[in-house]
Amino acid sequence: MLTARAFLLDMDGTLVNSDAVVERCWRRWAERNGLDPDEALKVVHGRQGYATMAALLPDRPMELNHADNRVMLAEETADLDGVVPVDGAAAFLAAIAELPHALVTSADEALAQARMGAAGLPIPVTRVTAERVGASKPDPEGFLKGAAELGFAPADCLVFEDSQAGIEAGRAAGMRVVGVGPRAAAFAPDVHVQDLTELRVEPTADGSFLLHVASSAA
Repeated sequence: MLTARAFLLDMDGTLVNSDAVVERCWRRWAERNGLDPDEALKVVHGRQGYATMAALLPDRPMELNHADNRVMLAEETADLDGVVPVDGAAAFLAAIAELPHALVTSADEALAQARMGAAGLPIPVTRVTAERVGASKPDPEGFLKGAAELGFAPADCLVFEDSQAGIEAGRAAGMRVVGVGPRAAAFAPDVHVQDLTELRVEPTADGSFLLHVASSAA
């Protein structure tokens, strides 16, 4: 059981399962650039596309990464086949609808709207998308900006993440991290759950809330 005052939610892998489209788009990019697609897929989650490209091709001019990232975002926004909600996401978002929460995602606004819509999920009013930060996760900028916009100190926030880059960003922001899904387990979040069905939110009289984690969760 954790106590907090605000939720900061990643999107892909946390609220939305977009692995199918991510794999399709990044396999094509890796093949075009002479990389092993299976190896590339090990590092694509959590970061903005240009940052992933820089990690995979460290000697490549950054302007080419940004150009390819714009193409990648357009491809991902147009390809919604297989985009579905993570188990429990709809009920979880309904449970926190009146509580302070924000979406903090490496997707841009168009991609966030497209994927949340395809998954049938309401998009949080407060959101920090790719256009609104100068640095990609694992930099903490996005989470710090989300906390500030909600009006809470980092220590009062819980981050929900599925990737190594996202978990590291939450920690760097001075926040506790709930890891969601199989990827998150390897990166030692404060709490790990298989999906959002294992969580229950209980508001308290002082304006904070308790997050109950199912006893079966690691």
